[in-house]
Amino acid sequence: MTFKRYTEDHYDAYLFVHFIHEDIASADSEQVYFSVSTDGLHWKTLNNHKPILKSTLGDLGVRDPFIIRSPKEKKFYLIGTDLSMYFREDWDEVQKTGSQHIVVWESEDLVNWSEQRLVKVGPETAGCVWAPEAIYDKEADDFLVFWASRENFGTEKHKIYYSKTNDFIDFTEPKIYIERENHIIDTTIYEEDGIYYRFSKDETVKSITVEVSEHLLEGFTPLETNLKEIIGVEGPACFKLKGEERWCLLLDHYATDKKYVPYYTSHLKSAQFTKGEVDLDILVKSKHGGVMTITLDEYDALVKAYR
Repeated sequence: MTFKRYTEDHYDAYLFVHFIHEDIASADSEQVYFSVSTDGLHWKTLNNHKPILKSTLGDLGVRDPFIIRSPKEKKFYLIGTDLSMYFREDWDEVQKTGSQHIVVWESEDLVNWSEQRLVKVGPETAGCVWAPEAIYDKEADDFLVFWASRENFGTEKHKIYYSKTNDFIDFTEPKIYIERENHIIDTTIYEEDGIYYRFSKDETVKSITVEVSEHLLEGFTPLETNLKEIIGVEGPACFKLKGEERWCLLLDHYATDKKYVPYYTSHLKSAQFTKGEVDLDILVKSKHGGVMTITLDEYDALVKAYR
């Protein structure tokens, strides 16, 4: 199979990987669902609203899935939290004795996927490894993978840790990436005009913060944002709308609406977002996930495979 290398101009559609909220929990809710869109506004959940990837290892569940296209090789990597609250039930307990691994799948075409694997990334005394995400580090020519953990088996506050990898098999020893006075989880990073923007959830206040830097591993400074006024949200996922000078930031309103809600801005550097309305059938049930731009060929292949 030939893996084409595309420029941003070729990405005319979107893939959203996520898990779902159900009023009555089931073993299938904390698995990987695929939803697609050609405009970032109207979405279709594939596979008849059933999971496309299911965990058979570890905690037997996948929360917070995230997908990345590798610029280094012919692969996509999908990673996630090794956790099922359907089986584990106790939120306090999973922060003390939760998995120190992340879930990993890989694919060359988004349709055919490798066997699932678990990779240990957490510190030796991590009580949990939550919401892993990744970004390609152009300066180092590798991937920066980051997640939230509580060390000393849950007695310390949540911090963001990071590790580097070239293949999502071998990882460097974890190091602290973000530490604040409050608990912090759910970090995600996006680049605009060579500048990195880092969104995180203040787990104490339950709102989103924004930071900016020219480098992935240093120099981040906070931006004043109106997102701090929105309480009871998590799982930020951001993408640029095709053909527009507009970014969409999805926030999971887990506390009240039980769904993702879109917010828009013309430039990430402003850190000011306006709540929007959108025809998002999937956002009624979708939980913490990640959005990746895809080509129309990739979109067509996914729709054909998972009608």
